[in-house]
Amino acid sequence: CGACCIAPSILTPMPGMPNGKPAGVPCIHLTDDLACRLFSSPQRPTFCTSFKAEISVCGASRKEALSIIKVLERASG
Repeated sequence: CGACCIAPSILTPMPGMPNGKPAGVPCIHLTDDLACRLFSSPQRPTFCTSFKAEISVCGASRKEALSIIKVLERASG
């Protein structure tokens, strides 16, 4: 649903985003159809490759996923 490409901060550099990505800001690699342009790329950040889309994180909808991930982001900061 793309929530994992918007809600969390990514602290490591990636192509086009040398300082990473702040929480709540869509990644520049998120496509209009909510896919990741870097998904199969070795340049994909470790944070992204380690993310597991599970009900406990993603909920039952995109809105719920954005909310859950935002809470997790705050708790880890």
